[in-house]
This record gives sequence, structure tokens and C-alpha cells, in this order.
Amino acid sequence: MASTSQPQQDPLKAAVFQRLHPRVYLERFVAENVRPDGRDFDAWRDVSVNVGSVSTANGSALVRLGDTTVVCGVKAELAEPELDAPNVGFLVPNLDLPAISSSKFKPGPPTEEAQVLSDRLNEVLVSSGIIPLESLCIHPGKSVWVLYVDATCINYDGNAFDATLIAMVAALKNTKLPKATYNEDIGRTTCSCKVMRPLQIERLPIALSFGVFDASRILPDPTSFEEPLLDTTISVVIDEKGQLISISQVGTDSQDALLTSHHRTF
Repeated sequence: MASTSQPQQDPLKAAVFQRLHPRVYLERFVAENVRPDGRDFDAWRDVSVNVGSVSTANGSALVRLGDTTVVCGVKAELAEPELDAPNVGFLVPNLDLPAISSSKFKPGPPTEEAQVLSDRLNEVLVSSGIIPLESLCIHPGKSVWVLYVDATCINYDGNAFDATLIAMVAALKNTKLPKATYNEDIGRTTCSCKVMRPLQIERLPIALSFGVFDASRILPDPTSFEEPLLDTTISVVIDEKGQLISISQVGTDSQDALLTSHHRTF
């Protein structure tokens, strides 16, 4: 009877040990050159992308990075441009990390982590020039498009930054806007859904995030178990041509420190 119950007890003992001594648990895997989820040290989790699944949005995408799942919808609205930028539209990205996605998040207002990630995503999308904001102008000084790029993590298992950037880029590529015309006589903008136009996508940024553990081991695409144990996380953002867009570092205190924000051949 003891031999039959032993295999059943081993996973339970491992789970209890992982919960009580997470760092030692990870150190033992690192010593064997393997990750707790079975990956090699240079391996990334599988990625899947589905677009157009949100019928109420102008564009949408659902991304799975391992067990991290993010859905993103793009909603286009009309607005007046800024006085000092009369021919420039707006791109407004935002990430929500609801309590339902992970036990680490609590109900209530947006967490500091969600705000930091939203700021980083905004910085990347703006610095990459994924969409010329001038292309969102309908009539200079009168009417422009505002693109609200809202992403929600519906299951959190680490590396939300990479997964969300993929979802946002895929949703923007999927977005189509109606033909809009500003009538100066009546001072209004009218839209025709008979003619739908895709966005002018100039670059396709993608993020590659790495965690540093024990000051020496590099863990690409860290999971939610690994993230709290890391010394720091570094995200490198490049475009489809391999050009460097930005590098950012996030410390264990969750304070974002932008190291560089420049363009050069990567």
C-alpha cells in the first residue's frame, strides 16, 4: 500500500515545498539546468494569436503566451485635436489586471503594476511610431481619431508586458476605421461604414523580456512563480527589421526605470 501511495504523495510534497520555500525550490531546478515548468533556459513559452474575436470593437486580438492570456480591443472615437498639434490624433493604450486573472491582484482601482505596465506600453507604442498620429487626422484643427487600445489580462502567469504588446499590435493591425469627413458648413464629422479602411501601420514592435536570477542566470519569458524571485527584469523591444526601439528594466520593487529609448540597428 505504501508503494502505491508514494507516487501520489510526491507531487503534493513538491507543491508544499514550493509554497513554503519558493527560492530554494527554484534554485534546485536552476542547479539542474531546467525551469520548474520543464523548459530549457533558452526556451520561450508557446504563443498563439487570434484576431477579430470582439465584434463590438473596431479591432481586437486574443493572445496566449503560455498560460498568460490577454484580450485587447481597439475602440475609435472622434475628438478635437490639441491646439498646438492640430493635425495629430491620439493613441491611448491601457492594461487592466483584474482580480479574476490572478490571486496576486485585488479588487478595486488599478494596481500600481497595471499603471506601470500601461505607461511602459504607451512609451513603446509612441517611441516605435507604430502608427503615424498624423494619419488619424480627419480635418486639421477640427477633427481627429482617438484610438483607445484597451487590454485585459484574463489569466495571469507572468510576463504580461510581452503578451500585452503582442495583443495590442495584433489588435491595431486588425483595426479598420470608417471613412470620416468633416463638414465645415455644419461643423460636424460624418462617418460612412460602407468604406472601411485599415490603419497605416509603420512598424511592428515586439518585446523580449528576461529575468535575472541569483545575479547570474538569465530566465527568458518568466512565469508568475519566477517573477517575485528575480533580481531584475529587462525587456528589449525591437521591430520586424531587428531595429532596437527601447530597453527597460524593472527591479524587484516594481519601480520602472527606463534605461534607454532610442533607435539603432540591433
